[in-house]
Amino acid sequence: MAIELGTRLREARTEAGLTQAELAERIGVSRKTINTVENGVFVPSTTLALKLARALKTSVESLFFLP
Repeated sequence: MAIELGTRLREARTEAGLTQAELAERIGVSRKTINTVENGVFVPSTTLALKLARALKTSVESLFFLP
């Protein structure tokens, strides 16, 4: 049984007034990486999740969760 990771990354990014490209640039990844995480295609590494949370000034737990 595969466990899906829930995400509110898109919502947090939008609330911060950032585009996918702007967020990607801040953390040193491609826009496509942000897109695949937001769409549930790619599960971010711990390092990437921490960078995303830091860039959005929030906690990892507020961005990602297990349903």
